[in-house]
Amino acid sequence: MGKQKNVKEVLGFDDTWFLILGIPALSFCIPLLFFKATLADGLVAYFPEWGVAMMYTVAYWMSCRTIFIYFRRRFPGQQETRKRIIYVSLAVLAIYTVVNWSLDHVHVLLGVPQREGVTDFDYTVGTLMIVALVSTLYESAFLYDRWRRAIVEAEKLKRENIESQLEGLKSQVNPHFLFNSLNTLTYIIPEDPERAVHFVQKLSKVYRYILEIRDKKLISLEEELNFLQAYLFLVRERFGDNFRAELRVPDEALNLQLVPLSLQILFENAVKHNIISDERPLRIELWIENQRLVVRNNLQRKRQAMPSTNLGLQNIRNRYAFFSEEKVDVIETKEFFTVSLPLIGAPVGV
Repeated sequence: MGKQKNVKEVLGFDDTWFLILGIPALSFCIPLLFFKATLADGLVAYFPEWGVAMMYTVAYWMSCRTIFIYFRRRFPGQQETRKRIIYVSLAVLAIYTVVNWSLDHVHVLLGVPQREGVTDFDYTVGTLMIVALVSTLYESAFLYDRWRRAIVEAEKLKRENIESQLEGLKSQVNPHFLFNSLNTLTYIIPEDPERAVHFVQKLSKVYRYILEIRDKKLISLEEELNFLQAYLFLVRERFGDNFRAELRVPDEALNLQLVPLSLQILFENAVKHNIISDERPLRIELWIENQRLVVRNNLQRKRQAMPSTNLGLQNIRNRYAFFSEEKVDVIETKEFFTVSLPLIGAPVGV
């Protein structure tokens, strides 16, 4: 069996000060509220009344507390709440009967006279009020603690689910990048083996970088641009001057963040879906505008048997949704295809 829960965990809170302050306070009020006691003769004269009430309060309070602890350990599950409350109610009524009978005899043995005008019904109501108040306080505290833990657990599960989804989205990038890089390599090998070797060396550096950042959820723009430069080297190796990229990023924007590999996906999509030739070179521009990173290429779509799935763009959109309320904007005209990415933590004025 696992280690038994301590009292604090079972009750849902540490009731030490609840006992220290609650018992004397309740004992002080009960005679005034139910047994027609007064403070007219002073606090010293009230002490016997307070003392008797303290005896009853301690007995009922500690008995109820013991019952709560026992049955919460016996029936800890959420699905057992109804059963637990039934057993607790029956046990409290039983212990009330026993304790009340016992204390009545102690009351008589102590020779404490019954206050004039106070009936047995008044005493019963007063003692039942102690039991009801203590039971309500402990049950309310327990249910509140259970509700609070449920909220925390729900948030934890939600966060873990988001982490899992995010890792799944990021894992889509690596195979996609490798597949396209190997396709590029197949074009180079027959033409120039030495150039192919150099390409493989660069590819290994790029892929090492991808492996290094796989656990990062966000990355600085400076790091992403450094990676992009290495990627662009691989693209230029294949297309030469037919592929042109212009990057315009001020130094003050380099510490801003974005999702990893988002730029590589955008540039790769541009290469994949557009004609690149001597007559129709592909031009891609990148710049900062209104706290966003804008990537634009001239549009000269290839004729493809299958329409684009837009998986790359959807991947970027989904990953950004975890970190920013701002959307990834995509604008397509007859001349240009433009994607605007929000920069995380962008300062005013960038």
